[in-house]
Amino acid sequence: MLGEDVDLKHPARVLVTKVGLDGHDRGSRIVAAYLRDAGMEVIYTPPWQTIEAVVKLATEEDVDVIGVSSLATDHLIVPAMMRALKAGGLDHVGVIIGGIVPEDEEPALLEAGVSRVFGPGSSRDDIVAHVSRLAEQARRNRGDDLLEIAS
Repeated sequence: MLGEDVDLKHPARVLVTKVGLDGHDRGSRIVAAYLRDAGMEVIYTPPWQTIEAVVKLATEEDVDVIGVSSLATDHLIVPAMMRALKAGGLDHVGVIIGGIVPEDEEPALLEAGVSRVFGPGSSRDDIVAHVSRLAEQARRNRGDDLLEIAS
């Protein structure tokens, strides 16, 4: 699941959330279960979170990755969330988006710093592997001592 030469001393911490007004959370609940089953610590929020609330919770919970679920157009506020994360000193935190994102809107999200967009049909293994790599990268980027180099 993780890179061959690095293991996390402590499980990856992932915030799974919905920003904006979209209340459809079935997909985010399924992904949260995938990540928990893979041994990650998942902080799950109810829908309708504000950007400020997500940044505050990410700080308080010391997360490695944030997963944002979007079924309507809530992904369009993610670039503002990315700016807020950077302003809050959380630019090391990996961000992914899952759900319904029109193909022509993906480039703006990636340019804003989103690592990847997972659409319908994304596999459990692909999601878990990507989140694991992002957690490793987040810990490296902040110089975390929660990495252990395997010999």
